[in-house]
Amino acid sequence: MNRGMNKAVIITRKTRYEELKKRYNTAEQARFYIEHLGADFSDYEKEDENYRKALDIVNTQIRSLARVQMIDREYIPNMIFGKDDIVIAVGQDGLVANTMKYLDGQPLIGVNPDPGRWEGDLLPFEASDVGPAVLKVLKGNADFRSVTMGKIESSDGQVLYAVNDFFIGVSDQTSARYSIRYNGRTENQSSSGVIISTGLGMTGWHKSVMAGFKGMAKAFNLGEVKEPEFRWDDRKLVFQVREPYPSRFTGAGIVYGNVSEEERLILSSQMSENGVVFSDGITDDAIEFNAGMKVTVSVADRAGRLVV
Repeated sequence: MNRGMNKAVIITRKTRYEELKKRYNTAEQARFYIEHLGADFSDYEKEDENYRKALDIVNTQIRSLARVQMIDREYIPNMIFGKDDIVIAVGQDGLVANTMKYLDGQPLIGVNPDPGRWEGDLLPFEASDVGPAVLKVLKGNADFRSVTMGKIESSDGQVLYAVNDFFIGVSDQTSARYSIRYNGRTENQSSSGVIISTGLGMTGWHKSVMAGFKGMAKAFNLGEVKEPEFRWDDRKLVFQVREPYPSRFTGAGIVYGNVSEEERLILSSQMSENGVVFSDGITDDAIEFNAGMKVTVSVADRAGRLVV
């Protein structure tokens, strides 16, 4: 096989051990701080050791099949992926999701580096499985699972994608002021933010908000609230407004709904500062949502391709 024609991009992340070393300058100082608090520093070391071993196994298995490039998760927003690249995310579910939203149809392999510690729906492979998985992709007989993504486009041309969910609100979690347009209606609102979820993201932030709603319904004897069921590839999104506050100027009539491929959800900021739009919990790659800015939410025209 001509490995020069193929490129595999391995996405990595810093372990807790690395983050602690960075924060306290040395491993010894990090150990002193952690053990001074009564915690077990060896757990951080073991996690890091397992992660390094997994990366070595992945690298060894695929370097005979493809040219290998390794990149840390913090550089993904600036990475330009080739259309024929095979992308391998070694980490937890969040790393796979955060990688997927920057891809445009490239196959993505999610690798669990420490099965005894973590589990995840987006991690179907262990390190030792990567070679055969890459080989199947190269031969064209791999199985894929399609993942619908959301898309937000701002009025100044910025674009942001989400695999799990978007948050539109204020960076410090105080009240956000904006107008919302949905299904032919427009309403001024003051809330703690708007969450837009994909089918994959229905088990994340959406589920947390629904849990509060179901608890309130039970307290008021309104009966059982059945949560909507979505598949990962369903071509629609769900939005929820958190804690809308009704007043003379603001309403609470548009608080929940579906956004299909034909529909759009539009929000216009009424805030002088601190407005923000981010996706999948990544605040470093965000869109400012301040006065005059309008964002349009839709189902993305591209979908994730997770190798299974």
